[in-house]
Order: sequence, then C-alpha cells, then structure tokens
Amino acid sequence: MNEITFMNEAKPTTEAAMLADAECPGSRSNLFKAIGPGILVACAAIGGSHLVWSTQAGAQYGWSLLGLILLANLLKFPFFLYGQRYTAATGESLLAGYKRQGVAYVYIFLAINILTGIINIAGVAMLSGALFAGYGFDGSRIPAFTVGILGICAAVILLGQYKLLDKLSKVVVALLSLSTLVALSLAFAHGPVAPPDFVGPSAWTWQTFPFLVMLLGWMPMPVDLSAWSSLWMFSREEETGHFATTREASIDFYLGYIMAVVMAVAFVALGKLIMYGSGQELVSGGTGFSQQLVSLYSANIGEWSKPLILTAAFSTMFSTTLTCIDGYPRSLAASCTLLSDSFSRRFKQIFQLCIVLSVVAACVIVLYFVQNLLQLLSFAAIVSFVTSPILAYINYRVINGSNVPVEERPGPYLKLLSLAGLLFFLLMTAGFVYVTFIRV
Repeated sequence: MNEITFMNEAKPTTEAAMLADAECPGSRSNLFKAIGPGILVACAAIGGSHLVWSTQAGAQYGWSLLGLILLANLLKFPFFLYGQRYTAATGESLLAGYKRQGVAYVYIFLAINILTGIINIAGVAMLSGALFAGYGFDGSRIPAFTVGILGICAAVILLGQYKLLDKLSKVVVALLSLSTLVALSLAFAHGPVAPPDFVGPSAWTWQTFPFLVMLLGWMPMPVDLSAWSSLWMFSREEETGHFATTREASIDFYLGYIMAVVMAVAFVALGKLIMYGSGQELVSGGTGFSQQLVSLYSANIGEWSKPLILTAAFSTMFSTTLTCIDGYPRSLAASCTLLSDSFSRRFKQIFQLCIVLSVVAACVIVLYFVQNLLQLLSFAAIVSFVTSPILAYINYRVINGSNVPVEERPGPYLKLLSLAGLLFFLLMTAGFVYVTFIRV
C-alpha cells in the first residue's frame, strides 16, 4: 500500500494488536522506528517563535511573559497531541478526519494553509537569509540569499524526500540544543546586564497586546502544523516499515513538544540576561536585526562566541525553513487528494508541484513586497494566531469522532484543557480585534 492509501483509508487498529506490538521483543526497536515526526515538529517550532519572539519577550519584559509563554504551550498542547494520536488510533491522517466531519472543514484548512503557508515560508526564509548575511556578506543581498536558501531547501525535499529531511532535522535539533544551552550557561555565569534597580516597561497594557498576540501566534508553533506530524507518520512508516502505535506516537510527540517548550524558555532567558535593561531595541531591518542579535549575545558572552551564536541562529532558521517547505505543500497536497477523486492517487506529483508553487510565491513576496523583516514576521504570527481557534476546534471534533476508539478519545482533564484553550484563543483574538479596530 502506498502513502496515499494510508492517508485516505483507515488501517485496522485494535487494542489487542497494539498490546501485542508493545509486548513483542522488538518493541524498543519499533519505538525508535516511530520517532521522527515529533522531532520534525520541534524543528519547525524552534524558529521564528523562539529566536525572534521569545528573545524579544525576554529582552523587553524580562521574566514577565514567561508564565504566559508556558500557559500558551500548555493550552496548545492538546491540539497538537490530537494530530498524531488520531492517526495512530485510526490509521488515517488528521485531514481525513477533517473530511469525516464534513468536507467544508477540509476547504477551511486549505484556505488557511494557503494564506499562512506562503507568508510563513517567506518570513522564515528571509530571516535565514538575514542571518546568513551575518557571516560577512553584503546585507543588500539578503533577498538573493533568501531565494537561494528557498531553492536549496526545495531541492533537498524534492531529491532527498522525507528520509533526508528526517536525518537533517535530528542533527540540527541536537546541535541547536547543545549550542543554545552552552550560550545560556555562559550568560548565567556572566549575569544579567540590567542594573539591580532597573525597572522595565509593563507587559500588561493594551499597547503591548498586539505583541502578545504575535508572541503566542508562533508559540510554540501555529496550530495548522498539527496536520504535519500526522502526515509525516506515513512517510516514517514508508522508511522504516513500522506504523506507530498510539503509545509510540505519544512518546514521539512528547519528545518533540517538550524540547520546543524547553528551548522557548531558554531563549526567553537569553533575551532577559543579555538584552533586558541594555537600552537597545531590536531593529526591523534584516541585516540590522541579525547583526544586532548576534552582537548583543557575543558582547556579553565574549567575541569568541559570535560564530557559535550565529551558527546556532542560522541553523535554527534554516531547519525551520526546510520543514516548512515540506510541511505546508504536503498538507496542501493531502487536502487536494481528499477533495478530488481524480487526485487521490497522484499525491507525489501534487506534492512536488505544491513545493515549486510555494517556493516561487515566497520568492515573489521576498523580492517585490517586503522591505521590513520584522513586519513580515509580525503579520505571519498574527494570522497564525487568529486562525488558531478555528483549527483547534476542528481538531477537537475530529479526536472525538465516532471512528476513534473510546479509549483513545480525550479524558476529562484533556477535554477541560482543550475547552480552556479554545476559550483562551477566542478571548485573545477578540482582544486583538478590539485593540486594532475599535479602541482609539
């Protein structure tokens, strides 16, 4: 059976079969075979949300927003968990679950994915280009560097496919985690730059509300990424020959999600220790932003650390760009196969076409419509947040569908957390609309 069959037709999953798989001598080996999609999600998450927004949160407001960041991670947690749990429990993709609830939900996802996908790909790629310019290149060539990075990432996905993406992501996440923790340890040893009596601005005003929405939009990642890990499970099965059980899928998810949360806290701490109270603000231009970010870190840790900080930051954004160029087109292609019978057996061709079209569209945005890097990232983060309630609600409906085994549906605590998350997203979105369009 091929990948599309697995995405569109449920595979028989019984409790007895899962128990037998878990108790067999090769269960540990099977667990290693299942690990991958969750790490890829972490790779996508530890990008703009962490490097830009978490660092800014620490730099501008110290520890004030750490609790809000942890709360956002907690409230988004169920909706990402449902993506992999649904696929492991039913043998079909989360998007196939959308179709079971009504084909209109697939169209809604498709519309949101097209809107956010191209913007997010352009945003993370441009940040990658800006950081690459930090290696001593002419800053005016950032658009050209961005186009080059987009082309390289597209070639990696088209030629290496999931196998190469999976291997690269694990290496990058390991290197990033190590370099960030080293930088954080040195920053703690050096101590904060803020004077002991420094009092920073309050984060809890209407004026800061748009920043909070930007921060939470990509924290730890947009909700539409929950469909990616579901689809990547089939690619992982093609590579290893093993389809993850619900237990294995949960372990894989927890590994990736916890890693994303830990790194979010680490970047807040770096921003607080190195920038908070320094009297400097992050500039909006691509070259200025990347140079300032690296300089502020290295000035307090040591000039010798510049290559370490720059490489960690660039690796972060390059891996995020890579996973976005796979994830968005993959979910677009999967949606098309669900909406049209004539496309149902042509996933690979549609996927490749979506990659090309997404990269071309992102290049057009970067070359002709973007002058301000942080403005682009801000817009992308806001769009991601205001669409969160819609996708979170659909995910909640899907995991409670009649085709999901009762034991795999959310229990009382997970249901309560899901409803709290939905209410939180709606209230924050309403607050953003009020501040932006109503309040003078």
